[in-house]
Amino acid sequence: MDYDFTEAELAFFADIKERVKGNGSIDALERKDASGDAGQIRRLLGALADTQYLKLGLEPVEGLSGHLALMGAMEVFADISPSAYLSVEASGRLFGRAVSRWADPEQKQRYLEPVLAGKAMGALALSEASMNIENDPLATTGEKQGDSVIVSGAKQYVINAPVADWIAAAGVCGGRHALFVIEKETPGLMIDPWLETMGYQGTPISGVTLDHCEIPADRVIYPEKDVNMPAKVRMWENQILLGASLGLAKTAFDSAKDYAKHHKSGGRPVIAYQEVGFKLAEMLTMLQTSQLLAYKAAWSLESEPAESEGLIMCAKVFCTESCERICSEALKILSATGYIHGSPAERAYRCAKFGQIAGTSTEIARVKIGDAALGYRK
Repeated sequence: MDYDFTEAELAFFADIKERVKGNGSIDALERKDASGDAGQIRRLLGALADTQYLKLGLEPVEGLSGHLALMGAMEVFADISPSAYLSVEASGRLFGRAVSRWADPEQKQRYLEPVLAGKAMGALALSEASMNIENDPLATTGEKQGDSVIVSGAKQYVINAPVADWIAAAGVCGGRHALFVIEKETPGLMIDPWLETMGYQGTPISGVTLDHCEIPADRVIYPEKDVNMPAKVRMWENQILLGASLGLAKTAFDSAKDYAKHHKSGGRPVIAYQEVGFKLAEMLTMLQTSQLLAYKAAWSLESEPAESEGLIMCAKVFCTESCERICSEALKILSATGYIHGSPAERAYRCAKFGQIAGTSTEIARVKIGDAALGYRK
């Protein structure tokens, strides 16, 4: 296992960092009043389209180490703007990956090429009323009627739904899993208002209702029959959340470290107090352990795919829970400075909990890890 990044990959990370930071007032996406405008995200998609970022994980990219380089780039991106990161990933690494993996050539030309070019935004709607797709079958259905398919169902917490050009709704059609690609002006498509969330306040998230939406039959994407499509999408979500947790943890740690070095209390820098040093040491230990585990999970996707699911689950639990703890400890060091709305550590703390409840929740992930340890496969 070699987790060292090449000079080309480090230059790629630096380019991503520069493009995200240079995309106007990116900090505006993290304010309380951020919801309602996705213009910044669309401009950022256009800037990223000039790099290989949107293609990573979808196709081989010369000079970059696949999923390992992607995890490093995700960490860099999420450290700067978690809201933009989550929205871009939902378009490219969820919607885009599903189209790349399962669509026919004509569908790829219609949907994937504009997404990779930064000219369109996609959303993938998976979760339903119970949120537990591991144990409850998908209730969204498509019924064939001639050259059309009538789609009905309801989805919750769909990232990019309020602003997406296309929503790929996961469901069942003809007795098999399917993705129904719904264009935003389709009759019967009802998109709820942009949700006000605790964290990721600039990420467009809402519920979606499909009330007998009629779409052409060639707008339906069918994964292979032996593929558990909902489980595969959940794994992709987990990868995105891993990258987010690394970026958020790094934000919080760097904020606390810089404050401890430069802020004085009792006539000496805060870092001079042993308790603060101990906290920073524990935070750094958790951060670097999280990085190693997340990178190993990313590495395994190409090197040891049979072990990748278990490693991603382990990383999901450890990294997301460590992220919340690192952010919490950072606020203790920063004191009132960190508690003020808009500080990097406060922003990271608000976002951190999402990683534990989105994708495969840490509770369900623990069950799956236990099953894998006992040799069970579901």
